[in-house]
Amino acid sequence: MKIVTDRDSLLKPLTHIGGVIERRQTLPILANALINARSDQLTITATDLEVEMKTGATAKCDADIDFTLPARKLIDICRALPEGAEMSITVEGERATIRSGKSRFALGTLPAQDYPLIDPTASTLRFSVSERLLKRLIDKTQFAMAQQDVRYYLNGLLLEVAGGKIRSVATDGHRLATYEADCQVDDQVDVQVIIPRKAVLELGRLLSENEEGVEVDISSNHIRINMTDAIFTSKLIDGKFPDYNRVIPADSDKVILADKEELRSALQRTSILSNEKYRGIRFQFMPGILGLLAHNPEQEEAQDEMPIDYDGEELVIGFNVGYLLEVLNVIESENVKMHLSDSNSSCLIKDDLSSNSRYVIMPMRL
Repeated sequence: MKIVTDRDSLLKPLTHIGGVIERRQTLPILANALINARSDQLTITATDLEVEMKTGATAKCDADIDFTLPARKLIDICRALPEGAEMSITVEGERATIRSGKSRFALGTLPAQDYPLIDPTASTLRFSVSERLLKRLIDKTQFAMAQQDVRYYLNGLLLEVAGGKIRSVATDGHRLATYEADCQVDDQVDVQVIIPRKAVLELGRLLSENEEGVEVDISSNHIRINMTDAIFTSKLIDGKFPDYNRVIPADSDKVILADKEELRSALQRTSILSNEKYRGIRFQFMPGILGLLAHNPEQEEAQDEMPIDYDGEELVIGFNVGYLLEVLNVIESENVKMHLSDSNSSCLIKDDLSSNSRYVIMPMRL
């Protein structure tokens, strides 16, 4: 059985599935990609039992066949071939031979019937959003997800559809990020699901900025996203996400308006001498001026100041500078708004031009 394709047609889908393949596998077959060959099309699937990616490539196949190949080796072979190179895959028994020009690679296969596929339960909610919006929901919030937290429900991203809006929320207990937009779903729909961290990161890489619609299927234990050239499926985290509305400050009486790039530069300079572990910086808000102070266990110190739009009373508060910089990286307007009440309360940060995103950072004791 012979498949003829070209390097470029195969490399893009293989790159998509590459992130799903774990380097350390519990089952040898999980290091492989499942390839279904049908006349003029290859369907390529990869899974780690939690996340599954299915994509396709054009090819000429002289017969229908299903087989698996070591995914990372196949990706490396394609990357090593010159652009536009024609390649063939011949499958005979438990061996597959890849030829391109004078290059020849012989790889072992594993039985396609042993490949584990994710089989979601029946969909409970189906709706469409643009690919660009889904990417924004992820990009604007995913940085605040926890990583290997014992509170397993924080190691992912909350996707909520309610009141005609779609919302993404992430928190690690020290900061919170949320982004929302209108969604063409019945106002009576009220669904919350938690997408695991790995699936969120892979989706963020897979999605593009185009306005094409993608179909989202949510079931009791899975989410499936149907795109033009890929189908992405992930298990959901079974847990109760905390009530994020309770931690968003609602009565802050001090509002500071600052130039985003100027603030980012000042924070980056001051953070050079902050404590490498805790990364705390002292903020001193005064009428018209923000003073920044950082020091470390070596008794080194950095100070900076910048103009701000603020006419309230003096306020001194500490923050993790890394958390603030990550928020500034996703805010699009030239100015950023900080809402504060006192030195012991959380800070609410907003984009000056958009109400879609909100960010909360808890203060530090310095």
